[in-house]
Amino acid sequence: MNPIDAVLERLYALHPKKIDLSLDRMWRILERLGHPERNLPPVIHVGGTNGKGSTVAFLRAILEAAGKSVHVYTSPHLVRINERFRLGAPGGGRLVSDAALAEAFEECERVNAGEPITVFEITTAAGLLLFARNPADVLLLEVGLGGRLDATNVVDAPVATVVTPVSIDHVDFLGDTLALIASEKAGIFKPGVPAVLGRQSSEALEVLERAAMRVRAPLFVAGEHWTVGEERGRLVYQDDDGLLDLPAPRLPGRHQFENAGLAIATLRRVAGWNLPLPAYETGIATAEWPARMQRLSAGPLAELAPQGSELWLDGGHNPAAGRMVAAALADIEERAPRPLMLVVGMLSTKDVEGFLQNFSGLARRVIAVPIPDQEKAVPPEAIADAARRAGIQAETQPSVAQALERIARLNIEPPPRIVIAGSLYLAGVVLAENESPPA
Repeated sequence: MNPIDAVLERLYALHPKKIDLSLDRMWRILERLGHPERNLPPVIHVGGTNGKGSTVAFLRAILEAAGKSVHVYTSPHLVRINERFRLGAPGGGRLVSDAALAEAFEECERVNAGEPITVFEITTAAGLLLFARNPADVLLLEVGLGGRLDATNVVDAPVATVVTPVSIDHVDFLGDTLALIASEKAGIFKPGVPAVLGRQSSEALEVLERAAMRVRAPLFVAGEHWTVGEERGRLVYQDDDGLLDLPAPRLPGRHQFENAGLAIATLRRVAGWNLPLPAYETGIATAEWPARMQRLSAGPLAELAPQGSELWLDGGHNPAAGRMVAAALADIEERAPRPLMLVVGMLSTKDVEGFLQNFSGLARRVIAVPIPDQEKAVPPEAIADAARRAGIQAETQPSVAQALERIARLNIEPPPRIVIAGSLYLAGVVLAENESPPA
């Protein structure tokens, strides 16, 4: 067992719950660490439901194209916990090394002295320690869950806060209405700090606007203060400061135009940055984010897919994410028609039928699979039943590999477009088995 796994195993025993939203334990450990959250580079704090990771990817790519060194904290990881911590460096950042991460974890464990703390809280504390001790120009800080009581919400004065589109998710922790969830997301707003909002439902927007007004955070709202869209295959962004005509995002799907626009809007709100146009052009065209409509063209799993087929991976796991994936696939289908096969694994905390309904009339078949080592994984037969209720032919297989082998035996012509979806945990398993972990 490597040192990181060893310390994590000890940390899991410190709290009976994986998730316990509170800031009390964070303030305690940060005080013992000497308050690293007070010694960070300028912070952009990113919350919301869907699109946080992609928005962070666009922010990082644009900033690095402008010559900035950028720290990044995201969650969850897909294959290795190191993926959550990217340390900025001139010319591009790098994932934290095993040795540096183990040292940070061990320091946090030592000062915590066996007191109750969740693994995400101590992971966040370790990240803040690393980001405070390594110089950079910017820290992109992604909220883990919610916002108001999330472990990342310990930075007093970020340079901007961001809320991506809010939808129903994590109802056990955040509430079962858009208004309740939006209220939790708005908890990251700070007095005088620009709050940049992606496109929202009217219910969520009303809550976010009221929350911003309460803390006197200046709002910058999609569709009101800025717009983004696709024109002639390019991204066109406009606000009161002018128009940008940029290349289309490399990340596929119309929703990535929205995520890229949100990143642009955020960077244009930070006083004094004035990034050059080539940074926006390069960043939008080159940003990548694993397991978001990611094409798998090589690797052990890719080799099991039928010859001539396409294999895609997406970690979307709620109905809103399903709509985005389905829309992206519909766009691809319009340009290059192929039969669509879905390989799906999901957790019981998600709306399985709501996710799958997006693919009715689009997918030829769903093959349901388990998610290894996840106690809350939905049994494949239950996923298949939900697919049938959504009007999609369905069956089960014991693994992704066996699902791909089954599709190959079907001899579909033309060779199909295969999408593995439904869970970031499943996406992590796929990237590990395909020997293509994020770098």
